[in-house]
Amino acid sequence: MAGSTWGTILTMTTWGESHGRGLGVTVDGCPAGLSLREEDIQKYLDRRKPGQSRFATARREGDQAEILSGVFEGRTTGTPISMLVRNTDQRSHDYSAIMDVYRPGHADFTFDEKYGFRDYRGGGRSSGRETIGRVAAGAVAARLLAELGVTVTAYTRSVGPIEISEERFDLAQAGENRMYMPDAAAAAEAERYLEGMMAAGDSVGGVVECLVNGLPAGIGEPVFEKLDARLAHAVMSIGAVKGVEIGDGFAAALNVGSRNNDGFRSRKALERGGKDAASADIQDRASGEEQAVRDFGDRGISKTTNHAGGILGGISDGDTIVLRAAFKPTPSISQPQQTVNRRGENTEITVKGRHDPIIVPRAVVVVEAMTAFTVADMMLLNMSARLDSVKKVYGR
Repeated sequence: MAGSTWGTILTMTTWGESHGRGLGVTVDGCPAGLSLREEDIQKYLDRRKPGQSRFATARREGDQAEILSGVFEGRTTGTPISMLVRNTDQRSHDYSAIMDVYRPGHADFTFDEKYGFRDYRGGGRSSGRETIGRVAAGAVAARLLAELGVTVTAYTRSVGPIEISEERFDLAQAGENRMYMPDAAAAAEAERYLEGMMAAGDSVGGVVECLVNGLPAGIGEPVFEKLDARLAHAVMSIGAVKGVEIGDGFAAALNVGSRNNDGFRSRKALERGGKDAASADIQDRASGEEQAVRDFGDRGISKTTNHAGGILGGISDGDTIVLRAAFKPTPSISQPQQTVNRRGENTEITVKGRHDPIIVPRAVVVVEAMTAFTVADMMLLNMSARLDSVKKVYGR
């Protein structure tokens, strides 16, 4: 099977199946000397493990991380970091009724068409448990980014039609509710909505939003390896993601240039006063609303807005990167659905077993992990972009 490796300099290769003996990942290209312990990995895995609430699958897995190589006395050695999570609560018999039937919305049919074989026990490599390796690798990347002053934070923006309010936005609240929403009122409303869908034997989708702060300007390549293109690729590779947008995303198509363009200002000039200082409160020509100058970077350059989501021409501009991922409803539902079997005969299926009625809250950390890993890889790749940077490394 091709396509289980991600990254250019910092790479991850995930392996394992949902109902196999375990799953894991090998991370290569991580610099030596990074502080890393199993607790750092476990903190991330705990955010995605099943059985944490009635809104998640009842499968009981400890998802305990084991670092098998690449770390000595609490620091990375520069060699491949191999990590393992053992499966302990497989119930393969839950899937015996569907071994010859294609579940609507799942990869059963396409996987069978491609390989002429499929692991019907929970989807095998197509299962959401494959993301264990991604999250473990993302935890390593997050440790590396922390050394560089970069943070990556994701949360649930919406569950079905229920969306967080910007006026009530409180990131601390995200860790206090089961929807992982930074808005307590929206989270409570989302739970009520989800309860109704579960009672009807249905499932719900939603949107995860991810913010990258502290990333300097200049990260990303201007053609095929654009930062936003790489991020979109990374996040779209997560199962159940059906759309990715950066900044205003699709809303930008409804805007006009005079409002969509993010103006630049000189922070130094503003601090000196005079004519430029008078323009600190900038009027949006389309809306007439005042906009605060957004200060970032170390060159004294600021922006008035961030419609671009922190990326221009595929290269970071120093502002906050804003990314959103749209997740489809969980395809495993307890309502009868029309399908066919491997012999092409019409049949009906009602999916049994342990399934998430909503993927989004547990997927938040997966989006965060893939974003962190991609950003870290692109930062390492960027070190060779300028001769003066190479000379600094070799003291020339």
